[in-house]
Amino acid sequence: MLIRIVKLSFDPENIDDFLKIFEKSKEKIRNSKGCRLLELYNDKSNKGVFFTYSYWETEEDLNKYRNSEFFKSVWSGTKLLFNAKPEAWSVDRLYSIE
Repeated sequence: MLIRIVKLSFDPENIDDFLKIFEKSKEKIRNSKGCRLLELYNDKSNKGVFFTYSYWETEEDLNKYRNSEFFKSVWSGTKLLFNAKPEAWSVDRLYSIE
């Protein structure tokens, strides 16, 4: 299992456009081969900062999604809205306590 965390930053006037893109594409992202979870978080102190959090069965599944025409079309519209370079991490879960 691979966990992917992506930090996205927007100016206030671009937040609604980003949320519309996410709303329109979230089901297709979640239903991509190997995607087991997709979540969107919003920073409590800076409403222009968002994080996507996703679980992928394998790194290959994530890479296939990232190289898909669907991803390229969603990303091309989203990246026009950024006010800072996005940051991304692929991590392994070491512990989970519920």
